[in-house]
Amino acid sequence: MLGIKRQAAMRSTIGVGMKVLGDCTFQEGLQIDGEVIGNVIAEPGSSSALFITETGSVHGAVSADHVVIGGSVVGPVQANERLELHSKARVQGDVKYNTLEMQQGAVIAGQLQPQMVPPPPVEQPSSSSEPTEPTLES
Repeated sequence: MLGIKRQAAMRSTIGVGMKVLGDCTFQEGLQIDGEVIGNVIAEPGSSSALFITETGSVHGAVSADHVVIGGSVVGPVQANERLELHSKARVQGDVKYNTLEMQQGAVIAGQLQPQMVPPPPVEQPSSSSEPTEPTLES
């Protein structure tokens, strides 16, 4: 499709029944089927995708370019490009996103904060504080 970048490859998985205590950083792609108690943050510099499945949960901040939530997050969510919330998604925390897709049934208990690109500054005509007087040339 036009305008859609290639998604990052899933390089790592936190499986069902696995519990991670502490912050996690990742490159490219991470799928969470288990539980993370700590922040889950993508390393900057390359395209990143985070998938939290229906069985997955995170108690901490979440940040990646593309975030897909099917399970639960207790903490703030930052999706630099796209946020997808599936029907069983539960988020307790503020959500920042560029584009949002939310299925019926998803719940957010927090503020939705779109991160729009600011418009370019408008150039003002230069004005001096002293009035200029016309001069006569001979």
